[in-house]
Amino acid sequence: MLYLFYGVFGGIGLGVGYITPVSTLVKWFPDRRGLATGLAIMGFGFASMISSPIINALINSVGLMTTFYILGASYFIIIISSAQYLAPPPKDWVPKGFQQTANGGPKIKKDLAQLTANEAVKTKRFWYLWVMLFINITCGIAIISVASPLAQETVGLSAVAAATMVGLIGVFNGVGRIAWASFSDYIGRTNTYMAFFIIQIIAYFSLPSISHVLFFQIVLFAVMTCYGGGFASIPAYIGDLFGTKQLSAIHGYMLTAWAAAGLVGPILTAWVRETTGSYQSMLYVFGGLFMVALLVTMLVRLDIKKIEKEQQQAVNKMAS
Repeated sequence: MLYLFYGVFGGIGLGVGYITPVSTLVKWFPDRRGLATGLAIMGFGFASMISSPIINALINSVGLMTTFYILGASYFIIIISSAQYLAPPPKDWVPKGFQQTANGGPKIKKDLAQLTANEAVKTKRFWYLWVMLFINITCGIAIISVASPLAQETVGLSAVAAATMVGLIGVFNGVGRIAWASFSDYIGRTNTYMAFFIIQIIAYFSLPSISHVLFFQIVLFAVMTCYGGGFASIPAYIGDLFGTKQLSAIHGYMLTAWAAAGLVGPILTAWVRETTGSYQSMLYVFGGLFMVALLVTMLVRLDIKKIEKEQQQAVNKMAS
């Protein structure tokens, strides 16, 4: 019963509840996709900060079983009520102020393609994005899981101070989701992911040699913003590359990288720790993975340019 309801039904609900509002927002904000998805996914990230104290208070006052009944009823009412507002925009809808693009008004960047989910998974760029997301999440999960002992081992942080640092990691994770996703509207999604990986390559190779407590934590928090930003930027990236025809389904396929990373990250971390006997060595391994992710991001850029060139040649051929 635990596996069925907590694992299967809980897992399905989590996935549906995550993908549906995020993918809908992408369609409503074609000019600010990053900002829209960043706000939604920031809410997802910050939810535990809001709910955990409430849940603990309920368990202490009414017991575990009654807490489940109260939460189940509350979530049912809140989610069903909120879902009444979830709907895709009308066909050919654009935000106010973007209608008169032909008369010199603001222009929304056209998506690279409009593909179904089955068409998208057959493209190279889908799997490039999958690998990028997988590596970003794998390394992020790993650093979160060992943040406390890593800080104690590397810079001599006390257990209490390390616990405080772990709490702040959640804050920077959430802030990174809205900040990086919003920034991606201005510099582009590919440039954003390149920034993620460059920052984290430098950070992961630098952390083992940092001895200053405050500097160590600043670098670690910077890594966490990139980890959170990777989650928040991917729905907008999917919209840019594959369009909004079946965005929810493509997003769902893409998030299998999250599931795979959730399995691989802790196992790989434990294996490297046992093999090398040091958390610092683990950082070098993950730094190497980020170098692979950076290379894949460059391949995405080349693939996009190739497709754009082919599309332009087709337009020129039709015009002639």
